[in-house]
Amino acid sequence: MINPKLSDLIDLALAAGREIMIVRAAGFDEKTKLDGSIVTIADQRAEAIIEQGLARIAPDVPMIGEEAVADGRIPQCGELFWCVDPLDGTRGFAKGGDEFTVNIALVQNGTPTHGVVYAPATGELYAGEPGAAFAARCEVATATLQTPLAAISAQREKPTQWRIVASETSGRDARTGDFVRTLDGAVKHASSSIKFCLVAAGEADLYPRFGEVCEWDAAAGHAILRAAGGDIMRLDGAPLKYGDRDGGFLVRGFVAYANEDAKRAALNAMG
Repeated sequence: MINPKLSDLIDLALAAGREIMIVRAAGFDEKTKLDGSIVTIADQRAEAIIEQGLARIAPDVPMIGEEAVADGRIPQCGELFWCVDPLDGTRGFAKGGDEFTVNIALVQNGTPTHGVVYAPATGELYAGEPGAAFAARCEVATATLQTPLAAISAQREKPTQWRIVASETSGRDARTGDFVRTLDGAVKHASSSIKFCLVAAGEADLYPRFGEVCEWDAAAGHAILRAAGGDIMRLDGAPLKYGDRDGGFLVRGFVAYANEDAKRAALNAMG
């Protein structure tokens, strides 16, 4: 078991975000990976920065990174590994949008314990470690902290109306629509891993995802949400665990929730 300094992980996320914005300003081409997803030089450069930094922090801990896995570099991940998405939301980034994040997480015994999510184009920063979660604003041009880290926590009480966060795309599929209607919820749209962070910050109660995602899409946000007092479950109510190398690191749906009342309501809504 290790207990890295959260400040070191934040510095790495900011450095990766700085590189992403440099690439964006210079212009770039996009490529299509074997699985049909998009990759850019920004993804690759950001992951290289993170991988090198994590190797300095914990040289014996393997890293599961989106681009490394796409290149066939898939280490054995036991009880301890890093889970990284250097640019979550590449498709939107390639189109010139601002809704993308850098995600870094440490997974211990199948559970994310430390996480950082940084949105380079908006300056939003979220981070968490066991017992404490934080948010801050950063200067976009320099990727430096503009405000001190402020403690955040998930909603503790049952609200008068469930606040449900979803992406513009998945939030409009039939199953998500049924889920929202069953709960008579109010929907808020957000992008990439910021959705987890809104639940962690007490701005939403539930984040359902009924389609497949990769572990690196969820691990950092999951760590922050756990640190803030919430959690994530699979669609059958089981805990979400990480490190499924044989399964291609795929998560086949989940619901992030702020508290036990929200968890029960989600399970009831899914029947």
